[in-house]
Amino acid sequence: MPLERKILSCLAVLVIVTGLNGCKKEDTPQTSSGIKMWVTSTNKSSLLKEVTSNLFVENSARYSTILEIDTTKRFQEIDGFGFALTGGSADLIQNKLTKVQRDSLLQNLFSDNGIAVSYLRISIGASDLDDHAFTYNDIAAGQTDEALKNFSIASDKANLIPLLKDILKINPALKLMASPWSAPAWMKTNNSLKAGSLKPNYYQAYANYFVKYLKAMLEEGITIEAITLQNEPENPNNNPSMLMTAAEQALFVKKYLGPAFKAASITTKIIVFDHNADHPEYPIAILNDKEAADFIDGSAFHLYLGQVDALSKVHEAHPDKNLYFTEQWTGAKGNFSGDFNWHVKNLIIGATQNWARTVLEWNLASDSNFAPHTEGGCTECRGAITIDNGFTKNVSYYIIGQASKFVKSGSIRIASSTSQDLPNVAFLTPKGEKVVIVLNEQSEARNVSIKQGNKYISVTVGASSAASIVW
Repeated sequence: MPLERKILSCLAVLVIVTGLNGCKKEDTPQTSSGIKMWVTSTNKSSLLKEVTSNLFVENSARYSTILEIDTTKRFQEIDGFGFALTGGSADLIQNKLTKVQRDSLLQNLFSDNGIAVSYLRISIGASDLDDHAFTYNDIAAGQTDEALKNFSIASDKANLIPLLKDILKINPALKLMASPWSAPAWMKTNNSLKAGSLKPNYYQAYANYFVKYLKAMLEEGITIEAITLQNEPENPNNNPSMLMTAAEQALFVKKYLGPAFKAASITTKIIVFDHNADHPEYPIAILNDKEAADFIDGSAFHLYLGQVDALSKVHEAHPDKNLYFTEQWTGAKGNFSGDFNWHVKNLIIGATQNWARTVLEWNLASDSNFAPHTEGGCTECRGAITIDNGFTKNVSYYIIGQASKFVKSGSIRIASSTSQDLPNVAFLTPKGEKVVIVLNEQSEARNVSIKQGNKYISVTVGASSAASIVW
């Protein structure tokens, strides 16, 4: 090759590909088949799309922005990423889709060829996204049933339980968390499924109610990994709902539920709080009670109020207890761009950086009218899937998929560089793969070199996009 052409070739590599000040052998692009990257852009040009070009592994940084990971610095284990499978979601999936559509949806959600959801939250009795409010022991007004002779999970056998069995066939390792929205009305101070508190004289009956529920689900072949004591115990406005103070949760656990689980040889994890991050003092107060804490695995959070770093305050107070992020909605008035960026930044990255073992979005499926829901329940909760003459994937599908497809249950969060303009989090999977999730909220693409040891992986994260890099 003539000298002039050699010089031009070198310059082309420098200007177009690397931007480095030299033309050495190691500056030549070295695409590595061992690196994979999936991208979601808020303009929807890429929706969990695999990028197969311009992924480089080298001995020096290609780009000036460097994110460093350290596999030797390890933090919490990850249980999974997923959704709330409400009774309304189960109803829609079971009854509003053809068998072909239903099978396709479940593969999209739970198989490795889809987004491999690994964790679901279900309700003990109805949530506000069932078509009516109910518990498993509803009896006529004025009656009581302390022996729980009328207990039955028959209401779940129509849709929820058959659907769970089909999901478990696709992913037998799926984990389940169950949360009550209310105790039976006859156990409560106002004799209603909305608001009110649990009467102290029914604490034992309610503990037995949990035991019966877990045993009934196990008889169906469904193991519940964890329960929370009460969904949003500081919110009396939902339907169903029930108030529980921190002192009441501590007393209920240490004197009734914990001993009932122990007597029945139940190993399901007990998780407290399950409400907003503006009140970290609530779970801390419970965990400060050693007698209660002995039965408690950890605490759960939502982020409708407060900041996600409140989870770390609880971790610092009780580093031996686990943390879970269990609910955040996307609403009818939201938009893909704003919702995607906020949820990836605050939940997928923020919650896990603050010790959460799970990140769960609120509500797997709704119809185009945001139904079903109870009277007084959420009227604007957008499902991850809209079901109307088939199914459509919404923003929550891609929020969760950006992590669940790659960060399997049993993965460990590892250290990664803190960056204000490129929020990120890193994991080491059970197979030994490294996963880095990076969010670029800016209007221009960012070139990034990820440093691990003495090697660099160089990628481009598009404008207003999230990238999951796996190697």
